[in-house]
Amino acid sequence: MLTEETTRIRRSMLERAQVVHVARLARLELDEAELETMAGELSAVLDHVERIRELDLEGVAATAQVTELASVMRPDEPVRGLTQEQALASAPEPVQGGFGVPSPGPAEA
Repeated sequence: MLTEETTRIRRSMLERAQVVHVARLARLELDEAELETMAGELSAVLDHVERIRELDLEGVAATAQVTELASVMRPDEPVRGLTQEQALASAPEPVQGGFGVPSPGPAEA
């Protein structure tokens, strides 16, 4: 049984070529099943945008953020850091006053 909503979505279903174009722009490789799924999902998004366009938004201010922004971070305050000795105290292999790490390349002869 087709509802009015389903009929409207099917009427506005994106064509395969349009979905392929969008996928190419997004650098997505989609198989046939994914193309069909994506066509339905993208069509639903566009239908939703169309429904929003139908609303009377006269006098409604444009909004980029719907909640008040507040920083949850504490202010940066300079503090004294560790000394070299303190930092290297728990290092497994200190090398020449620094942290010893394995070489990412081949061993030198």
